[in-house]
Amino acid sequence: MTFFLNISLLKTKTKKYSMKIDILTLFPGMFDGPFAESIIRRAQDKSLVEINIHNLRKWAKDKRGTVDDRPYGGGAGMVMMIEPITKALESLKVKSQKLNVKSKKKNSKVVLLSPRGKVWNQKMANDYSKLDHLILICGHYEGIDERVKQLLDEEVSIGDYILTGGEIPTMVLVDSLVRLIPGVLEKSDATKNESFSNIQLLEYPQYTRPENFQGQKVPKILLSGDPKKINKWREKEALKITKKNRPDLLK
Repeated sequence: MTFFLNISLLKTKTKKYSMKIDILTLFPGMFDGPFAESIIRRAQDKSLVEINIHNLRKWAKDKRGTVDDRPYGGGAGMVMMIEPITKALESLKVKSQKLNVKSKKKNSKVVLLSPRGKVWNQKMANDYSKLDHLILICGHYEGIDERVKQLLDEEVSIGDYILTGGEIPTMVLVDSLVRLIPGVLEKSDATKNESFSNIQLLEYPQYTRPENFQGQKVPKILLSGDPKKINKWREKEALKITKKNRPDLLK
């Protein structure tokens, strides 16, 4: 069964989308909440992105929906089989050829979320946000049959730790790239001065009302109305925070 998180998509098959994202998972229900709220929901409502969640068991050979088996050579756990994944990718790629997107140049990627992958960063998010079609495979169990690798464009990890599966990393990846698609955020310059965006510094401190909360005051420089002084202060604070929390970025 294929799940469409934006119900309106079922009624508007002729809509044009800036980007299409297909996600292959064993646990489609995990995506119901995160993609049905906030910015990602608004991006779908604006037809800037189409997100489809597919249950990988749909492409299994047997009625039980078996997609994993014991590893050759022995070992703990089960391994995801190559056949269901291959069939799924073939099906999704055929459908993507019929996708009517705004970009004249078609470009796509097939990506596996895996602890072995390249660590996700802001530059990758920016690059991925320019794709027409992205297929994401959520890894699970003890891994995936190594032969699947020939079908991939990339393996991606969100950090040096192990999770129970690729669903949460997929949510992180999608959230970080969708917000960069032009038109998703109301203010076009909202992503320019964020952490990791241009120079490798973490973002400077931000304050809002009230000016004085239980004795904690907003720095006077931010109330000065002098853009040059404010920018200089922000640069110094960003450098200070980066030195403290992520000195590796300064290398």
